[in-house]
Amino acid sequence: MKKMLLALCSLACIGLAPIAGAADAAKAPTPQQERMKNCNKEAGEKGLKGDERKGFMKTCLSGKTADAPAANAECQSKAAEKKLAGAAKASFIKKCEADSQAAK
Repeated sequence: MKKMLLALCSLACIGLAPIAGAADAAKAPTPQQERMKNCNKEAGEKGLKGDERKGFMKTCLSGKTADAPAANAECQSKAAEKKLAGAAKASFIKKCEADSQAAK
């Protein structure tokens, strides 16, 4: 009797699991999810790849101003001209962006 009851409960749980999952899928996306969708679409339209895309997505998802991606692109190109890589590149770009924001 106990085995029959356990089997019945197990089947009921398995049968109700898809219904619970469907309710979660019907929820509206969060603002962060919407931002991710929009930023991803914009990066695709611009044809960004690699570090440029990564930098753009970081800036876009943080919700910074519209001129920030331009400053990021400029700083990225300056870092490429200097042939910086790794931590030196990241530090340079961070300082470059901060200087660019301070100048405005």
